[in-house]
Amino acid sequence: MAAVEKNSPRTIATLLAGAGLLLTAVALFQTLLPLRAGIEQFSPALVGYLGTIYATGFVFGCVFGPALVKTVGHIRTFSGVVAIAAAVSLLYPLWPNVFLWLALRFFSGVALAIAYMVIESWLNDQSDNTTRGRILSIYIIVANVTTMAGQLLVNVASTAGQTLFALVTFLLCLAVVPIALTPTSEPKPIPTARLELKGLLSISPVGTIGCLLVGAVEGAFWTLGPTFGQLRDMSVFEITLLMAAFVLGGTVSQWPLGKLSDHYDRRLVILPVALGTVGTGFLIAFWPLSDLWAILALATVHGALMVPLYALCLAHANDNVANDKLVQTSGGLLLIYSIGAAIGPTVAAQLIEYSDESGLFVFISAILALFAVFILYRLIFGPTYDRLERSPFAPLPKTSQSVFELEVDDEQSSPRSNLVGYFPQHFRLPD
Repeated sequence: MAAVEKNSPRTIATLLAGAGLLLTAVALFQTLLPLRAGIEQFSPALVGYLGTIYATGFVFGCVFGPALVKTVGHIRTFSGVVAIAAAVSLLYPLWPNVFLWLALRFFSGVALAIAYMVIESWLNDQSDNTTRGRILSIYIIVANVTTMAGQLLVNVASTAGQTLFALVTFLLCLAVVPIALTPTSEPKPIPTARLELKGLLSISPVGTIGCLLVGAVEGAFWTLGPTFGQLRDMSVFEITLLMAAFVLGGTVSQWPLGKLSDHYDRRLVILPVALGTVGTGFLIAFWPLSDLWAILALATVHGALMVPLYALCLAHANDNVANDKLVQTSGGLLLIYSIGAAIGPTVAAQLIEYSDESGLFVFISAILALFAVFILYRLIFGPTYDRLERSPFAPLPKTSQSVFELEVDDEQSSPRSNLVGYFPQHFRLPD
């Protein structure tokens, strides 16, 4: 098959269609599974283990996925791993056994990590240095919209039946179609993410520790958020609105906070955002709100503060990295984040077990309070940064950002002026 030129609207549209269907299915399942676990009388601790094992599988997918893609190609890899994700999604309601569910979540984590890599590397291959930012921004907009849509789809059928699991499988199968029919040649191989903890800490202590701790709180929230709603006696509809409100808040706040961080030491932006998340977390935990709209408003503010933290930490770390180390650093920080996401659900679930549902947001607030203390320490005793030496805020997706090229435009006076391509909208993909 003849190669298709870069920036092909048809190819990009088909890739985005496949990504949208995939992410809708993932978001639907993300909210559905904890709710169904509650119906099956799984304890919060067991729900936490499901989140931990999923994140563990995601790490494995990030590490070993590039080799698989190199061996069999992008289309076959995507079709195979999505087929695995579709098949296992049907097994949950048939055999509600915790050990089976743990195994299924692990394989789902591996499969989805690789699926994200394929789509994102393909989009990267379709773009050049002048269009990469715009294409990436559209991709992340699609990701956020479909994530909210998928969470709301939980309301179309009972969480106690098999219909929603079948719908997840249906959407995953549809996601394969546009990718399999994408008219393009095989993209270049995907770089392998490497974890070099000592090197990352020396480059950016705040960025590295931040990615770890933010991974812990976000992993806990996305795993146990629906469980929190269940224990608060919220209806399924109210729970889906709650989860969507967090995504909405993070969607609208990321660009203005990122833009603000371009003009100051980014730590001076990260610190109040982290402290604000601590405050909203305690309010959600202990303020007995009865009005749904008040709860949703507070959730939106909480999401607006919590969701951008990863992107801000990543941007701060990239400020201190040479151009030829940007991809390696981004991949390493993704693994750091995923390790945090593997730890967080289990710890937060234990707090829920030994207290009540408020333990989730107590955990989030406590972890980010510790992060704020560390930032303050670094501001007092660490180095200062010249904002003129930094690149504009341009976060990459939290799924597999290491596949996006961070090219240097030799024609620009600043060697980092075209880091990813600066674009008017910046959003982050939830887990």
